[in-house]
Amino acid sequence: ARSSFAPTINMATVKVRAKELRGKKKEELTKQLDELKTELAGLRVAKVTGGAASKLSKIRIVRKSIARVLTVIHQTQKDNLRKYYRSMRYKPKDLRPKKTRAIRRLLTPYERSLKTKKQQRKERLYPMRKFAVKA
Repeated sequence: ARSSFAPTINMATVKVRAKELRGKKKEELTKQLDELKTELAGLRVAKVTGGAASKLSKIRIVRKSIARVLTVIHQTQKDNLRKYYRSMRYKPKDLRPKKTRAIRRLLTPYERSLKTKKQQRKERLYPMRKFAVKA
């Protein structure tokens, strides 16, 4: 009594390297992701039905490979967004520099240099006094 669901398990799956994934296009990556997910589903079925130890140990490798593919997809996506927003005045919060909360709330150098009318008048009327000091 075999079930109609018979996933094809790719036995030639080796550990996916992120370096190799970076050159690929998004369509290729999503295709590879789908293949890995179907393979993982098949391995999980094998685990339930009492599959071989080699298949069980493969589950971890496939899971990590899926994570690698997703990581590369997200990194390239974020990199493209950084390029898109580079010239714009306002950026999404996740693309801004993190730093610390205190540093983010500091005045900008321009804001720090601004002076009030009163301060400007004081500086004009009472400039710094110069003293001739004997050495």
